[in-house]
Amino acid sequence: MDEASKGKLEFAKKHRFRSLKLLDVDLDKELGDKPFGADYGKLENGLTYYVRCNAKPQMRAALALAVKVGSVLEEETERGVAHIVEHLAFSATKNYTNHDIVKFLESIGADLGACGNAYTSCDETVYELFVPIDKPGLLSKAISILAEFSSEIRISAEDLEKERGAVLEEYRGGRNASGRLWEARWVSILEGSKYAERLAVGLEKVIRTVPCDVVKQFYKKWYSLHNMAIIAVGDFTDTQIVIQLIREHFGEMNSSLKPPISPTFEVPLHKEPRYLCFAESEAAGSRVMVSWKTPKGKFMTVKDYRDWLVEIMFICALNQRFYKISYRKDPPYFTCSAAEHELVNPIKAFKISASCREKRTIEALESILIELARIRTHGFSEREIFVARALTLSEIESAYLEREKMQSSTLRYQYVEHYLCNSPIVGVEFEAQLQKTMLPQISASEVSKYAQKFQTSCSCVITISEPHATVAVEDLKAVVLKINSLEEERNVSAWDNGFIPEEIVHVKPSPGTVLVESEYPVTGVTELILSNGMRVCCKCTDFKNDQVIFEGYSYGGYSELQQSDYLSCIKGSAIAGEIGKFGHKPSVLVDMLAGKRAEVSTNLGAYTRTFFGDCSPSDLETALQLVYQLFVTNVEPRDEDIKTVMQLSEENIRADQRDPHTAFWNRVRRLKYGNSYFYRPIQIRDLPKIDPRKACEYFDNCFKDPSTFTVVIVGNIDLVTGRPLILEYLGGIPKPPQPIFHINYDDLKGLPSTCSTRAVREVVRSTMVEAQCAVHLSFPVKLTHETIMEEMYFVQFVIRLLEIKMMQVLRFKHGQIYTAEVSSNFGHGKPSRSDDLYGYISIDFSCDPSVSSALIDVALNEILRLQENGPSEEDISAVLEIERRAHENGLQENYYWLYLLSCSYNLMFYSGDVDCSFQALDKARSRVRQSLTLLTAKWSLQRILPCPCKELYTAVILIPRTTHFDLLNSFPQHAKILAGLAGLTVLAVNFWRHARQT
Repeated sequence: MDEASKGKLEFAKKHRFRSLKLLDVDLDKELGDKPFGADYGKLENGLTYYVRCNAKPQMRAALALAVKVGSVLEEETERGVAHIVEHLAFSATKNYTNHDIVKFLESIGADLGACGNAYTSCDETVYELFVPIDKPGLLSKAISILAEFSSEIRISAEDLEKERGAVLEEYRGGRNASGRLWEARWVSILEGSKYAERLAVGLEKVIRTVPCDVVKQFYKKWYSLHNMAIIAVGDFTDTQIVIQLIREHFGEMNSSLKPPISPTFEVPLHKEPRYLCFAESEAAGSRVMVSWKTPKGKFMTVKDYRDWLVEIMFICALNQRFYKISYRKDPPYFTCSAAEHELVNPIKAFKISASCREKRTIEALESILIELARIRTHGFSEREIFVARALTLSEIESAYLEREKMQSSTLRYQYVEHYLCNSPIVGVEFEAQLQKTMLPQISASEVSKYAQKFQTSCSCVITISEPHATVAVEDLKAVVLKINSLEEERNVSAWDNGFIPEEIVHVKPSPGTVLVESEYPVTGVTELILSNGMRVCCKCTDFKNDQVIFEGYSYGGYSELQQSDYLSCIKGSAIAGEIGKFGHKPSVLVDMLAGKRAEVSTNLGAYTRTFFGDCSPSDLETALQLVYQLFVTNVEPRDEDIKTVMQLSEENIRADQRDPHTAFWNRVRRLKYGNSYFYRPIQIRDLPKIDPRKACEYFDNCFKDPSTFTVVIVGNIDLVTGRPLILEYLGGIPKPPQPIFHINYDDLKGLPSTCSTRAVREVVRSTMVEAQCAVHLSFPVKLTHETIMEEMYFVQFVIRLLEIKMMQVLRFKHGQIYTAEVSSNFGHGKPSRSDDLYGYISIDFSCDPSVSSALIDVALNEILRLQENGPSEEDISAVLEIERRAHENGLQENYYWLYLLSCSYNLMFYSGDVDCSFQALDKARSRVRQSLTLLTAKWSLQRILPCPCKELYTAVILIPRTTHFDLLNSFPQHAKILAGLAGLTVLAVNFWRHARQT
């Protein structure tokens, strides 16, 4: 049987859309304008609406207001105004003032944050809300907010001044190395069009100085209901009720009789490639990016859909090649991938991006272009197309199986795209039928021909980014000429597929047995103690039809290492990953897993060793085979693999040294944990000290003894079919003669660290291309072991409260930040059944360097006020509601249950009954929620944080290092003139003295 026939047979056996019939495909058939599944229409005033019932998650609604207004409509003096309007929407409207919208959404548990639910691009602005609808009036009020955004945003001078700081900080946040590279590429790709000069964030000068009237005029001119659509997807009882609410809130709003005519802006195509050599001293590494522009075209017929499938298969097959090349001996790049993305309304782009060693960008570019030439010359093999076809169909198969379980936010995105980009929505079932029918008919030659679109004469833009310039445009032109010449002469060799084993596990293991089986009705868990000592906990859910996830963990990690071994052992994961920790080289395994949805990863931490898995129920055997291989594989270091890992490590270290934030975070760790080797950054001089054999031996031992592991499996798993697989591949893992990493919970070694015992405030100055500022403010936390479960929930309460209050004072009141992140970290504290747990609560934000220290004082004053006076009832209510809504959503997700069950097993009070641990956790949560009053809230702030907070904290500020030239520039112009005259006078006097002496 030839490769093609064999591929089609395996293809038919693997993919089981038994309920789906093949279609008689009419390529000219139109896909239709009406979006599948939604009530779709238009109000008399021009507003388009989409409404769909969807029960995932329960009693929630995903809403959006899509506006066909973006930065490309701005005039030169308005650059950034479209984005400013988006910000002002959450500041004040006709019926809401002083960020009352944010407060309302937080009060109902929407967990809005700040502007994390809206975006502005060149062509559109989209506002999104995700709200509970289990109480009367909530949906109506949420829709009313979007209605106010459409026509009633209040734009006053006071509102604008308050918001400028937040917008400026968002602008400043994008002025880093990656932001500058992205902007340079954007301008190069879109050169010759207005889009090239209309980045959504705008110009700093405009943000600082644009008058209120200009912003208001832009809003009134372009925000017309004729340019808008409201999308509502949620757990509704009746779509007509939702449409009536839309009519009530939007129907009264007037829209101009003559809607604004939105101009179109062409993007010129070009035959000659464009070149950009970008030297960026703060760059994370050397990169090669090659882009091709092409008109979007219309997506209207079945033929258009088939053409899209060809494109998808081409990208998939090309990425498989790039991945395999990256695992060759001395590869031209570390990573390389291809993708299509929407650029601007008239244009889409196909981009190939590679990261490589310094001074090897030319080699990486040659490799990319020669691969495209190889495909044009020899095409893809039947094996490659079989793999691409299997991967493509596995995705639609998963989507088909989950069609009744799709998240409302996912469907909302589809309808937004339908309105903004005319992307057809034909329904998952019809798409599955189309793909099942057409994918087997798409040949290798048809996919290979797609490479003709990616010649350097097809609107190609080649970008090289380096920390230090080593390549010039002439060098890039020479590469293009060289590859074109090789292709014309057909002097390009064919691709070698290599040998691909058929079985992941060569010798099937002898299945284990179940020693103890227990049922736990509270959690719905079945627990198996296997003959090799491994504990397996299974919970079957119906949250997703095509998902099974699992986590296996064991105690004992890096903290058990001697300092002399630490440096080598922490490289174990990287070296094993390069060689192949599942018994096969990654470049081979990727073909073996074609069409299967099964992934397994590992993580080595301070106190635990963990593996994670995510698979389709039909591919559970494959996922468990990977776990089996993880335990039985002995990773043998090879010189070429070690060389690649060390090269990548060196590149990462150099990238860190170039990053202005590295010195900042190094100082934060030093102040919080002391000069411990565990937190000390690795330097290039440390790399020769790494022993690869010791690294691999340590990694092997981390996943060797199954008796130390607990595995939690959650998802659509049927134990009737799953039990034999568990017994074979988990129970079949051989137990070593002597225990390895057999460490009890209470015998874990703590990390070597010393913590600060006083208030510390330091400034770290780094050389920067453009001014950036970061602030880290942290407080040490001690949780007593007797009440540690309640304490952890109190910590979450404090974190959520501080997030709300920091935004209120730093963002809404002072207008100096874009967002603030509050987090906790107990990862360095040693788990114990009898000792207290130590960690930190931290606040991080960025701001203007000149106000950084003052904002730390503002934050400290606010925390101290909370400790002395307590939060308000409104604050407590909002925190409780946000936590409740997050918990409700989580209980409908497999990952949340995996987390809860893992916590139950990890609990210090766990004594063999997972139900008891789970109930203890749940009761602790309930006790904390019920006990939260004004008094207990104040008490928790005093107990968990140092009190008063100003006596014990660590604050570190990152600001630019100021040069003498910068100091001179900071003086007023007249001062510079006087200083210059003074300098000339001194110089003249010295010349006069020298002349007299002569």
